[in-house]
Amino acid sequence: MQKTKTDLLIEVAEYYTSKLAQHGETPQGVDWNGEESQMLRFEQLCKIVDTSNHFSINDLGCGYGALYDFLAQKYESFSYAGVDVSANMIRSAEQRNQDTSKARFVLASEPEQAADYGVASGIFNVRLGRSDDEWWAHLEATLDILDRTSLFGFAFNCLTSYSDAERMRDYLYYANPCALFDLCKRRYSRNVALLHDYDLYEFTILVRKQP
Repeated sequence: MQKTKTDLLIEVAEYYTSKLAQHGETPQGVDWNGEESQMLRFEQLCKIVDTSNHFSINDLGCGYGALYDFLAQKYESFSYAGVDVSANMIRSAEQRNQDTSKARFVLASEPEQAADYGVASGIFNVRLGRSDDEWWAHLEATLDILDRTSLFGFAFNCLTSYSDAERMRDYLYYANPCALFDLCKRRYSRNVALLHDYDLYEFTILVRKQP
């Protein structure tokens, strides 16, 4: 029997809920190796943002809200909406940030409203037994959501197909950066940047849009 998008999202929610239960509100709790690499990822993603003025941002797959912490340490004038399909992740994020008015967290598969920018960090990595075709279709549909809910641009990251073969794992999805660059150029914007020059087995794509 063919699995639906809802089945896929339930599987993703269960996977990350188990990681949070195992590791708590840490980078490992959202399936990253450590804080240093997590901060490096955030730096790449946030290159999409014009921080000279107030900005709003949707964080799709926000986990326990680590990106909000990163932004709050660097900028004062912004608003943040975190979106996740794991109820436990949203609960943790709300508890950690209950004293701020800059952040809100929503249990959903897509943002409730558009923001200046959208980002997605790590949500395309763990494919949970899905085929390449199934996962690519999910990835494309999610990029369509990011495009629809961002005014000035969006950014996302993926594990790279240029990873060392002996380090690659069957349950992870390694995307072709050239194919995704081409998709974004053809479908979303003329102004697309591929960042593959930081020392991790992944890449980040920035899609800049005309408002």
